[in-house]
Amino acid sequence: MAEEVLITPPGKISSHLTSSLLAVAFLTSFGSSMLYGYNLAVVNSPAGYIKDFYNRTVVSRNGTGLNGEALTLMYSLTVSVFAIGGLIGSLMVGILVTKFGRKGTLVNSTVLVFIAGSLMGFSRICGSPEMVIFGRFITGIHSGISLSVVPMYLGEIAPKNLRGFLGLMPSIFICIGVFSAQLLGLHELLGKEEHWPLFLSLVVVPTFVQLMLLPWFPESPRYLLIEKHNVHATITALKWYRAKCNIQAEIEEMQEEQRSLSTVETVSVWQLLLDPTVRWQVLSVVIINIGMQLSGIDAIWFYTNDIFENAGIPAPEIPYTTVGTGAIEIIAGLIGCFTIERLGRRPLIIGGFAVMGMCCAGITVSLILQVHVQFMKYVSVGCVVGIIAGFCIGPAGVPFLITAELFKQSHRPAAYTVGGSLNWMSNFTIGFIFPFLQMSAGSYCYLVFSSVCLAVAIYVFFVIPETKNKTFVEISQMFATKEAVVESQALSQPDQLKLKKMNGYGTLENGSLEFDSSSSCP
Repeated sequence: MAEEVLITPPGKISSHLTSSLLAVAFLTSFGSSMLYGYNLAVVNSPAGYIKDFYNRTVVSRNGTGLNGEALTLMYSLTVSVFAIGGLIGSLMVGILVTKFGRKGTLVNSTVLVFIAGSLMGFSRICGSPEMVIFGRFITGIHSGISLSVVPMYLGEIAPKNLRGFLGLMPSIFICIGVFSAQLLGLHELLGKEEHWPLFLSLVVVPTFVQLMLLPWFPESPRYLLIEKHNVHATITALKWYRAKCNIQAEIEEMQEEQRSLSTVETVSVWQLLLDPTVRWQVLSVVIINIGMQLSGIDAIWFYTNDIFENAGIPAPEIPYTTVGTGAIEIIAGLIGCFTIERLGRRPLIIGGFAVMGMCCAGITVSLILQVHVQFMKYVSVGCVVGIIAGFCIGPAGVPFLITAELFKQSHRPAAYTVGGSLNWMSNFTIGFIFPFLQMSAGSYCYLVFSSVCLAVAIYVFFVIPETKNKTFVEISQMFATKEAVVESQALSQPDQLKLKKMNGYGTLENGSLEFDSSSSCP
């Protein structure tokens, strides 16, 4: 059977979107990534009900209620503990994906969602605010894991010509998660006082669907071949994910990477930070992940209602305006997903950050002038929409995709640990600092976010190359040239490649790559 699947012309790795690829992208994004967006927004509409529950519980326990400051602190802990859990989850990614694999990590981590959903769902019956807070913490751990593992898994199972499209699907479902929480939070649906525990615990539904179906799909072929050295399982997985069993050139490309890493185990975070051959890649991951959160998007998401209220929108209309922004997020995410393979990664992330930077500056101008110019309140709402659209079209998903593309197999888990942990630390920092920044700087606080967005756009423009339709080895070669690790050599025969070891990282030299099809037979 192996001989039958290895008969296509070598050299070109290109494939059509298959039902198996689409199904895995949907299941992982729906059952894992969407929960991150849902949990970001789910605590906004029932905030008053949750505070009342906390206060009544304390009264029943102690005989006296909480003062306003203590109640706000307790609710803030409920919101921010999600990010603390996310940070812990992101630090576990490297260990989990090495031990359980990419798919195995996603399947095993579903138990966290069921525990969290049970805690939050039964919290009011048990009269325990601690169950709500601990449930939020556990959902944060799950989101910290899935936010890194889903794009890693999809990036490894996708052919290079579809890596961008599949890599942005999680960001679309994050937007769908935010939109779902905003929509279900309306008073006509689950926005009533008696429904908030059910509202918080609905996360178990998509996770249950993922748990039932995802185990039937194969593990990442790259993980099976490069880390587990299981050629038979690799061929079986590729037959699932590729049309017409078109896999010979792809296995050759994976074997190139395998040979370059033949003596290199999966590196730790500390080894990654000390490795001079990936200095620019690490710096790029640090900047785009910190910039993703310090762009102010989480401040916009967390405090959208306050921004709209300050803009003069009547209070009864604010929830519906917020739902409208959620729909715009989904549309912008779809635009990014369906254009990334045509435009490339750089235009989406540079353009997205540039639009966000200009709109953040626009919010400052409009909030200052709206006292004197009536229509400026609509300009500020338009700038909020522009920030959200600019974020979802590129910066929401491309950083996770680029993290997968800039590193080869041995360094990828540690890179996701670094990027994910910085992402969550920045998330927590901005959520905690923004109210104080807003109080001290007023309307000018958005200029800080504008500066961050424009700085990241400039960095990407000058430093990060286009990775569209390039193999992981080719991308590493581009950065190896930037690092001056090796002298760039022209390849007279691009289809005949051989790897040599350079400080543990593979680089290309002229020669021939022999593919031993006999070793691939089941």
